[in-house]
Amino acid sequence: MKLVLNFTPVWAELELILDGIMLTIGLSAAAIVLGSALAVLLVGLKSLAPRWVGLLVDAYVELMRNTPFLIQLFMIFFGLPLLGLKMSGATAGLLAMTMNLGAYATEIIRAGVDATHKSQIEAGLSLALTRLQVFRYVVLNPAFAKVWPALSSQFVLMMLASSICSFISVSELSGAAAIIESRTFRSFETYIVVTLVYLALALALKSSLLLLGKRLFPNASGLERLDVKAGSV
Repeated sequence: MKLVLNFTPVWAELELILDGIMLTIGLSAAAIVLGSALAVLLVGLKSLAPRWVGLLVDAYVELMRNTPFLIQLFMIFFGLPLLGLKMSGATAGLLAMTMNLGAYATEIIRAGVDATHKSQIEAGLSLALTRLQVFRYVVLNPAFAKVWPALSSQFVLMMLASSICSFISVSELSGAAAIIESRTFRSFETYIVVTLVYLALALALKSSLLLLGKRLFPNASGLERLDVKAGSV
């Protein structure tokens, strides 16, 4: 049987695809910002707060990193309304993405914090800086520089994981693809287009984060090495 591809019905739904792309970008960008802020807060609590607070942070991180993202999404979308906290699918998806990314980013940033030599911390304290100022200026900035490539990879993975939000009827790119498939019955063509769009989004985000890292941390974290390696391929 000869395979005949017909993309015309899919391209007729271009507006729906573009809406899905914009929602995917919006969810991903918001989750990256909020998840990073959450990770910094959790790392700060683990470093500066009493030990029992650090144990709570560890419990949260282990819970989020060792349970499926889909289950976390369902718990938020279907569970919170039972407590009186009703929200839209997009809001539930953003909350789930933020909490998930926050846990993974916490471990990544913590690795950079642990790589900071104690002598640097002692030098900061000797200059009459508070522990919070030492954490912000002496520990956190170099930690971000060290782990930026790993953090960038996690951001890309989170953007791709946004496709799971289609399970709660969020019309991001994967949700839009499901609608187009049901309308056109052109499954293969629909997912070829969506695959290429996800690939383009991932590569664009990866390149943008690399450029941002080179601007923020021009002399650290191996970004020059990564750029040279990428250029040699």
